[in-house]
Amino acid sequence: MAAPALAHEPTPPRALSLRETRTRLTQLIAMAELTDTVTLVTRDGDPRPIAAIVPASAARTAAQARADADRLATVTAGWARRLEESHRQSSRRHAAELRAVTEALAEVWAELDRRVAPGGDPALARLRAAHADLLRD
Repeated sequence: MAAPALAHEPTPPRALSLRETRTRLTQLIAMAELTDTVTLVTRDGDPRPIAAIVPASAARTAAQARADADRLATVTAGWARRLEESHRQSSRRHAAELRAVTEALAEVWAELDRRVAPGGDPALARLRAAHADLLRD
């Protein structure tokens, strides 16, 4: 029976001061290359990292991620332009259709006014009031 392979777990990043990093730079680069070790560089006396020594594969991955983000931004911008243009066209069509319906209703009311005297038919008076409410909103 074969022995189980050891799982390769990434080593957590370690922090070194800039002074110590200068002293051990060759060793840190070799560790990054051979063991995928990440070393965070801090200013002397400040725990916040200012740089990192990472394996080349991680740096390429970050570059690829930036390239992917740029491509995604380009595609997204294209779709946003298409959607905006579609919205403008839809708004223009809606406005034109609304004008046509409003003009048709005005013609219908003019014809009704000629045929039926205002106040002569209670149902027509209710419709006229409802239409007037719609025009106010």
